[in-house]
Amino acid sequence: MTTIDPAVTASRAVAEVAARRGFPESVRTDLARRVLDLLGISIAATREPPAHSIRELVGRWGGTPEATAIGYGRVPAPSAALLNGTLAHSLDFDDTHLPSVLHPSASVIPAALAVAERSDASGAEFLEAAAVGIEFVCRLGMAGYDEALGNSVYFERGQHATAICGALGSALAAGMLLGHDTDQLVSTIGIAASMGAGIIEANRTGGTVKRVHCGWAAHAGVTAAEMVSAGLTGPPTALEGRFGFFQAFLGDGFRLDALLDGLGEKWMVEDIFFKPYPCNHFTHAGVDAALRLRAAGVDPSSIERLVLEVPTPVLRTIAEPRAEKIHPRSGYHAAFSGPFTVATALLGGGGLGVFHEDFTDDKVGDPAILALAASVECRGSALCDSIFPHQFPAVLTAHLRDGTTAVERVLVNRGGPQDPLSTDELLGKYHGNADPVVGHAAAATVADTVRGLAGQPSVASLTEVLSGLEIAVSR
Repeated sequence: MTTIDPAVTASRAVAEVAARRGFPESVRTDLARRVLDLLGISIAATREPPAHSIRELVGRWGGTPEATAIGYGRVPAPSAALLNGTLAHSLDFDDTHLPSVLHPSASVIPAALAVAERSDASGAEFLEAAAVGIEFVCRLGMAGYDEALGNSVYFERGQHATAICGALGSALAAGMLLGHDTDQLVSTIGIAASMGAGIIEANRTGGTVKRVHCGWAAHAGVTAAEMVSAGLTGPPTALEGRFGFFQAFLGDGFRLDALLDGLGEKWMVEDIFFKPYPCNHFTHAGVDAALRLRAAGVDPSSIERLVLEVPTPVLRTIAEPRAEKIHPRSGYHAAFSGPFTVATALLGGGGLGVFHEDFTDDKVGDPAILALAASVECRGSALCDSIFPHQFPAVLTAHLRDGTTAVERVLVNRGGPQDPLSTDELLGKYHGNADPVVGHAAAATVADTVRGLAGQPSVASLTEVLSGLEIAVSR
């Protein structure tokens, strides 16, 4: 395990990199793609019930208009971060880092955008702060990855690393945009370490609170940074201390080297997976396998039963309780079901394979989908276990009524570095999200603005476009 000089705590090591600024041009280009991806998802999510709930909440809170909340208007920066972060994660379509198994952009980008607008930061400053915050989130997640276990310790303990680590990454990005020096960034991390929280039980048994996890992380991050600006301080050993972040969430098993090694030199940001489908990432390889069976000519009506083999740790998310997974209670819960997503892809879904229209409350009552979903048996697989969580693989076997079988193995996830989405596919995903809500012309204007953002003297070039979007929502 990496050791550090007691005079240079883990928080200070991170803060020094953040205060130094500067990163490769390829990272900036990648961040612009992530911003566009997330904005499309957020625009699509403005019609979701959690968005209505959070809009009502921030409306009651009121306060000084500082930053743009998509589909609502200008509100205080923490409130904008809360609403936009909720939108970003509501459809489970946001990017994923592996093997930490967390969603880093959905909290950091909303937090950074809110503070960048408040501070009138340039486009480059916004992208840089978001990149550093996302990198911090990924490294915090990797500090909790247990190679021997083959899984995240956060996840094993029922914690949502996305929300927990997202609060700290959001705070770091916000602090950079507020002009904090190294000492202030150390305090920003120290205060945010008291704010990271989130349990993952909603993935198993329901509830809409998970959709708010990234919004609350973004809100907490902005608030932590603002507290430092107001004069509060945090413990310098908030990460590795005896009663610090890592001990509290991970016990003695944390990996400090994963946080510190190559910090500021090697970037994880570019390795984060874009999601091609708006459903839990553990279901994606099963979707791809089903699409391959369909492309190979397997007729769903010829299928007697299906066996979906996945990494053993993901069974509790996409296969259990079985009754909930073969007949989800809502469209949202269907997005966390291995049987439902496989059945939908076999029968023919939208977008790049399955899309939003496949996860409506009406769809969960479709008798054809439910009948096929009920034929799916989910199992753990030694092969998949050996790959997880560097990938979320799946093996799908169709047992046909004529006694034959058809097998598809998907061992590398679509959307990651080994099977990336093309620029056209990413743009297609963006327009598929945004166009039905704001129209193609308005969506294209947002896309053009994001593409040129790095050269803009102010993020107002983007936030003014977002403010001008005509989004019909109930308040």
